[in-house]
Amino acid sequence: MNYKDNIDLKKLPKHIAIIMDGNGRWARKKGFLRAAGHEEGTTAVRDVVEASAEIGIEHLTLYAFSTENWNRPKLEVDTLMRLLVSSLKKEIKTLQKNNIRLNAIGNLKTLPKKVFRELNEVIEKTRTNDRMVLNLALSYGSREELTSAIREISLKVKNNEITADAIDESVINQHLYTRNFPEVDLLIRTSGEQRISNFLLWQIAYAELYFTKTLWPDFRKENLFEAIYNYQNRERRFGKTSEQLS
Repeated sequence: MNYKDNIDLKKLPKHIAIIMDGNGRWARKKGFLRAAGHEEGTTAVRDVVEASAEIGIEHLTLYAFSTENWNRPKLEVDTLMRLLVSSLKKEIKTLQKNNIRLNAIGNLKTLPKKVFRELNEVIEKTRTNDRMVLNLALSYGSREELTSAIREISLKVKNNEITADAIDESVINQHLYTRNFPEVDLLIRTSGEQRISNFLLWQIAYAELYFTKTLWPDFRKENLFEAIYNYQNRERRFGKTSEQLS
């Protein structure tokens, strides 16, 4: 089945988020070091980013590095940081060609200086692009994000900048890393694992969850189109009944 041809371009998810999982397992299956899986995963990133822009996705968020990933072996962390810098340098042409703006969320100050500098350079160079926003979650953890938001709001209440009674969902949204983005419509996780792993816990409240056994380095455009096709064939009720929707 050609999933792309069966996608309704008028009913696309505005925001897709992806947990890119399975690089290490892909490498082990091939008899390679884990680093080879991470390197091959960059090809999947390029393919999915181009496919998303191609059909008209407005926001794509990729879980690139979690706060927990800092606990991995130093060699692997160093490899991931090196790949991040080299990928940003290589992909600037792809981003410009496809009119894609780069953004990043997370505790970015914990990134190595070279990574932080390269990241900000690409963000600045692509800031006027308006076809799609590619959002990288780096040194990101949803619990940390929510804790930070609560801390900021509490400080504003203490300083009489806002009253406790005024705190609602919109106020919380304004203090999240994703304050300028719509809620996630479709969350994809590769590799067969079926958990959220501390990713966008607030933002996926009503997202459709799609799990695939495909390992991230093998994930390509057609896999993305299949996920979107699956999404479009679900009934999104947002707490209502099917009868109310019809």
